Order: sequence, then structure tokens, then C-alpha cells
Amino acid sequence: MDCTSTRIPYRATGVFSKITLDYVDQAAPLRPFFEHSNDWAGIKAAIEARSRFKTNRKVLADQLEKQYEGVDTSDRTRENIRYLLKDTTFTITTAHQPNLFTGPLYFIYKILHTVSLAEACSQHFPAYHFVPVYYMGSEDADLDELGHFYLTGDKHVWNTRQTGAVGRMKVDKELLSLITAIEGQLSVQPYGEQLVTLLKTHFIPGATIQQATFGLVNALTKQWGVVVLIPDNAALKELMQEVFADELQQQPSIALVENTAEALATAGYKVQAHPRDINLFYLEEGIRNRIEQTGEIYAVAGTDIRFTKEAMLLELKQHPERFSPNVILRGLFQETILPNIAFIGGGGETAYWLQLRSLFTHYKTPYPVLILRNSFMLLEEKWKEKIIRLGFSPVDLFKPADVLLNMLVNRETEHQLKLNGSLEEARRLYEQLKKQAGAIDATLVAHVEALETKAVYRLQELEKKMLRAEKRKFASQQHQLQTIRRELFPGGGLQERTESFMQYYAKWGQSFIEALYQHSLSVEQEFVIVEMK
Repeated sequence: MDCTSTRIPYRATGVFSKITLDYVDQAAPLRPFFEHSNDWAGIKAAIEARSRFKTNRKVLADQLEKQYEGVDTSDRTRENIRYLLKDTTFTITTAHQPNLFTGPLYFIYKILHTVSLAEACSQHFPAYHFVPVYYMGSEDADLDELGHFYLTGDKHVWNTRQTGAVGRMKVDKELLSLITAIEGQLSVQPYGEQLVTLLKTHFIPGATIQQATFGLVNALTKQWGVVVLIPDNAALKELMQEVFADELQQQPSIALVENTAEALATAGYKVQAHPRDINLFYLEEGIRNRIEQTGEIYAVAGTDIRFTKEAMLLELKQHPERFSPNVILRGLFQETILPNIAFIGGGGETAYWLQLRSLFTHYKTPYPVLILRNSFMLLEEKWKEKIIRLGFSPVDLFKPADVLLNMLVNRETEHQLKLNGSLEEARRLYEQLKKQAGAIDATLVAHVEALETKAVYRLQELEKKMLRAEKRKFASQQHQLQTIRRELFPGGGLQERTESFMQYYAKWGQSFIEALYQHSLSVEQEFVIVEMK
């Protein structure tokens, strides 16, 4: 598989939010909301801060050893797990829910970004060892978001009656029927049967989604030593008992995060996450529901489950695995159990992490460097050829559709569609008329100006009508342009947010994942167009 790439600034794409772009640029209004810069100086500072913080490495390594027991992984991954016991080892982490069959493309992009950044860190700081980690957000209960995928534009939905944390749900006949449904479509491709076998190997009847996703991600990324962490684990959550107990009793998170959110809003940014009084869910088979407090009674929303304060704290002590942090506390949990120095996330994740700095300060926990995850546009050769034939470059496609069409028409037409000269002549004429009229009566100048405004407006409208009439002659090219944009911007959004890795893996196999790795960036914050042959 032969690939080349082109980088463009995120701002040039026109698809990223203000807070994302300002964070990439480290804009002054955002600096109070993060700890370290998103460059090598920031990484160095994060290593120094993390070195002063005590992480329970033994519990982490022991639980990972148990998780990987009997798993066919690489020597490199097992070595990385052992390295976590050393104080000179740090992690580079990304987090994501277990979307069905990995879901949208950026799921893979995020994990490969941890690999490229970990390897770059090893080169910049050879005294230390860096481990790429995929932290699985398997306790998320939003099946509407996680239980579907797109394959070549078609949406496939897992219609299951299971409820609660998606990671704890089990592979059932409805899920297996999805594999059957796409098997024929995939198998006609060179590596389609290999992909189907991969899915069937891990998504077996009765397996949990977190087990199946763990197996699939391990198979795709073990060659780079990626460590997959499933934090739905009693021993790991035991490390958070003090924080969880504090949240249940004192509830400091809401004030800390709301104050930061208010400051962000005052600085002109949209607030991404909204804290609750208690930022914990109660997690049991079939449920992951909010914990709410009324007086001395704690209730699990939507159920009949009730606790007194003493019973709630006893439940936490005896069953820490039944407590699940929401978006406000999840990052703190992650940074407590991992010796982490950098977190790789998308624009939305970066935005809500910017609300959390005061929470980390409150609990005296190191705040990681935030790195915006890699974003790619995958451009197959047939689509690049169509773009070139229309006289555009791949970068041009980020311009609005009407701008592209205007560029094409103005370039290809045999007619003069701009009235620049005529408009200038009109303005000179009215300037002369204003002088003549003003010499007779100064009050006539305003009248002439009104006539000028009306005349210029009508000329501009004529120019638009000329362009529209000419556009109709380029209907074929316009249709081609629309087809290309639908392919590369499905639903009007970035390709990576809709399409699955499967349609590409079926064509190129593991070489596709390796090509993405080759073009993954580390701390460079740019959008990448990958041209594939």
C-alpha cells in the first residue's frame, strides 16, 4: 500500500470549534485553564510533575497482567506492562468508549496517535520509557451512540434489549446477525474474509463488549505495544475510594467545575460538560444510573435502590466496582491509576478537560498535557483523480461548495463574469455627479449618494445573475463536485466521524493500519490528508 500525505493547518479546514483552534494555538485567554503547553517543553514539565506523584504501579501492573492472562498479545505489550512497575515509565493515554466494531475511524486514529507520541517521547527523553495506553470507557451506557456503525454509507444498528453499561453487555444473536449482514459485502474484498474472521474470533456468543473490543483492538495494535486498560475493575476503583467518598459527602466537584465553566464562558467559549451534585453513577448488571442525595438518603435514579449515608459509604468500601465516575470525575480516575503525562483527545474532550484543572488542583493530582488527536482525510486514488480533473487540489475541498463552484466557473468560462470595471466606472461617474450637484446645492449630494447605492446594488445583482446563468452550463461538473464532497464529507461532516475502518481494512488489511501509523503525528497539531494507492 503506497501512501503520501499533505498537512494543513486546522484553521484552514473550517470545521473545528473556536475553543479547539485556540487551544491548538495556545491562545492567551485559554492559558489559565491548562497546566502544560502542548509541545516538548510541556511534556518535559509534565514528566517532572508526574515524577513527584505517587502512583500505585503495582496494583496497575497486577490488574493488567490479570486482564491479559491467556490473551494472544505481543512481547512488546507484555514488556510495556512490566515496565509500568518502574518509576521512570510513563503513559501516553487516549480514552474512548467501546463503539461497536470500533465505530468511526477516529477511534483507530486516537490509539495510533498514542503510539506515535510515545515513540517520539522516547527519542526526546531517552532516560524514560513511554507506554501507549487505550483506556476503554466501557462503563458508558449510551447504546444509541455506541451500538451502531457505518459501512460504505449504510448504517447498521445493534438492536438489543440489554441495558446498562455497554461494555458489560454481551454478544447476542442480534449482534452476530450484524456480522452475517456485512460478511458478504466485506468478503469480496482482498482482506474481507480475514476481517470477518477477526470479528468472529472476538465477538463470540456470551462475550462482553469490553472483552470483545479488547481482543479486537489488541489484534490491530499489539505490534506497537499498545496496552488496553479496562478500568471497570474493583482493585483500580479501590484506589479512588477516598475521592468517591468525598464526592458522596462533600460534593466539591460541582462548585470547582462550575466556577471554571463560568470563567470559560466569560472568556467567550462554549461550555462542554455540566457537573451534577454527585458526579457518580451506581453500576450494576443492567443499570448505570445517577446517584442522587435527598437529605440523608442516597437514591439510584430510576430504581428503588436506596441507601443511608452509612450504608452508602459501606457499599463503597465493600464494592468500589459499583461506583462509576461520570465525565467530570473520569479523567481524575484515569490520572490517579495511570502514571500519565499526556492525554490525547478530540475537540470535545479537550474542551471539557479545560474545565477540570481546578479539580485536579483540589486533589493534588498532576494534570496532563492535552494533545488534540490526529485527524485524517483518507483520499483514495480514484477520488483524487476526479478532483484533479476538475482543476482542484485536495486542500481546495475544505472550501464551501458554492465557493468551489464559483472558482470552477470563473476559471472555465469564456465570458467575463465580473463587473469590476463597470462598477468602478459607475463609482467614478457618481463621484463626478456628486461634485456637480454639490456645487449647485449641497443638499443634493445625499440624493446622488442614494442613486449611487441603488445603481451599484443593481449592478452587483446583475453580476450574480450572470454567474448563476453561467453555472447552469456547468451542471455536469457541479454534479461531480457534489459526488466527491458527499464521499469525502459524508453528511456534511468529516469522514472520520462517520466511516468505519472496516471498508479500508477489507481492501488493504493490516497494511492500512500500518499506513495510518506511518502518517500519525506526535505533538505537531495539523490536519493530515492521506492519499492512498
